[in-house]
Amino acid sequence: MKKTLSLLLIASAFACKQEAPPKDYVTFSGQITKPNSDSLTVRNRTYSKTIKVAPDGSFSDTLKVDAGVYSLFDGAESTMMYLKNGYDIKLKLDTNQFDETVSYSGAGAENSNFLAKKSLKEEELLDLDKLSQLDNMEALDNSIESIKNELTTFYNSDATVDSTIVADAMKNVDPMLKSYHRYLASSITLKQDLPQGSPSPVFENFENHKGGTTSLSDLKGKYVYVDVWATWCGPCKAEIPHLKRIEEEYHDKNIQFVSISVDDGRGFKGETPEAAAAAAKEGWKNMVSEKELGGIQLLADKGWKSDFVQNYKINGIPRFILIDPQGNIVTPDAPRPSSAGLVKLLEELDI
Repeated sequence: MKKTLSLLLIASAFACKQEAPPKDYVTFSGQITKPNSDSLTVRNRTYSKTIKVAPDGSFSDTLKVDAGVYSLFDGAESTMMYLKNGYDIKLKLDTNQFDETVSYSGAGAENSNFLAKKSLKEEELLDLDKLSQLDNMEALDNSIESIKNELTTFYNSDATVDSTIVADAMKNVDPMLKSYHRYLASSITLKQDLPQGSPSPVFENFENHKGGTTSLSDLKGKYVYVDVWATWCGPCKAEIPHLKRIEEEYHDKNIQFVSISVDDGRGFKGETPEAAAAAAKEGWKNMVSEKELGGIQLLADKGWKSDFVQNYKINGIPRFILIDPQGNIVTPDAPRPSSAGLVKLLEELDI
């Protein structure tokens, strides 16, 4: 009887014990080696929160979120993570190798780890430096199909990952690859129309920021790396620090760096097209001076309609071109200054 009573008391104790309600927030903490700033920002289209980072790189906070994918920005670079209330996620990161060292642990970490690996896998397979070496459409089609198969296999490789993440990845793979295919197909067509070794289209008497005018023929005897840009072009301006670095590295080599602005009035106010063009010209002069742009800074004589721009089939900027010392085309679509492919190309040419 006593034994039965004891069991009933124990059962009663367990039955009366109140279970803790599930957390309605995310616990997010971690350690960053060499943090880029004193804060992190977690955000998506409808949510944003800034988290303080201590001088030693540690941080801890709570986030109340709707389940989904969020961007994590450290002041210089960003990565993606998946958050859901109830998760307890710990981040480890070394900013010297940002993408390669992002790792998560704790409840729900498998989803964010998948997103980090997904980013690395896509970067590896969609390497424009490698893909830009394809020289015909059949090779491009085969490469894109192979990449699709490899990505599809990767997206479905981990059964623990939230199904919504996998579904989004599968939904986006075709549009993403079609975008790459369009870009690379246009590059292949361009290289077929303007093949390596053929005479380069020329520019003549373009206004030089330092005074006077400059023509392509004035630069014969050296390789010429041409940057076609405009003051209003965000991606163009993003390349400026990288271009400065390359110019400095190759300042005593057999190469000239030429920047040709197609500013012709776009983005500038004026009562007439001529007034807008004059304002654009002044804006170009000011930016070259203020940003201390190096190399040879030129203004295209008719903006987008100049013969050089038209003959190189330029309909989007920035665009980079490499011409050899004899005035022949090396490539009408050279790697950007920010790309490791540019230094590789210059090394292959022994410049």
